[in-house]
Amino acid sequence: MSEVNWISLDGVVNMRDVGGLPTAEGDTVQPGRLIRSDNLQDLSESDIRWLVDQLGLSDIIDLRSPLELRKEGAAGIHAEATVTLHQHSFFVEDSIETGVPDDELPWADDFSDVVDDHPAQGHDIRLRHHYLGYFSQRPDSIVAGLRAIAGASGAAVVHCAAGKDRTGTLVALALSVVGVSRDHLLEDYEATNERIELVFRRLISTPTYAPGMQGQSPADQMTPADAMRMVLEELDEQYGGVLGWLTAQGWSAHDTEQLRRKLLQP
Repeated sequence: MSEVNWISLDGVVNMRDVGGLPTAEGDTVQPGRLIRSDNLQDLSESDIRWLVDQLGLSDIIDLRSPLELRKEGAAGIHAEATVTLHQHSFFVEDSIETGVPDDELPWADDFSDVVDDHPAQGHDIRLRHHYLGYFSQRPDSIVAGLRAIAGASGAAVVHCAAGKDRTGTLVALALSVVGVSRDHLLEDYEATNERIELVFRRLISTPTYAPGMQGQSPADQMTPADAMRMVLEELDEQYGGVLGWLTAQGWSAHDTEQLRRKLLQP
């Protein structure tokens, strides 16, 4: 496995730079362009300063739901005048109109009744089902998130709560678009497992996420490569690949070129 570029800051446990990943054409994802992370809620002031002044953070792509935002409140870094915040939930808005209770996390029922016939691959199948829901529920947010990365003037940080599922999906798509091989992008997706105990402890310590994690262990939060592989294979089968799906959502050749320039150009 390639070396993982972990970023160690106060208040996050799953932040890393995807720079260094090679493409099939011989290019390399440049460091300091695309950072993936768990929630930025607990960053210290000194680490906010490092992200803004040293890393050159210009854009935050926050994939959490409106309910999570209300419960967790605004992160301190959101107040930085030079940082643009993009909020693109991967779930339908929680409201009476959409049928999602405004006090229940929107993925609460996603893992029910989908693995009865696949006991040996339960976790992979659950995650595949869950991730494909992003594509059916919020294709607009996926496209907007990728465009926010492409248009960032400096470093872009993509995050959700744990930095593994929603974040892992959007980053995998970005890497696929710019030509990173599937094996390498799956390695990046799976790297969260190195920090899974820390991720688990952080989630279960918060009133927002702890109720939904009762009875779970760190193993229940793992990100096995087969889960993301199955999602990408579904896009291959149904749309001819990631770009085929994106094109069906209005993504253009210009969008692809802009993302390639952002992530690959020295």
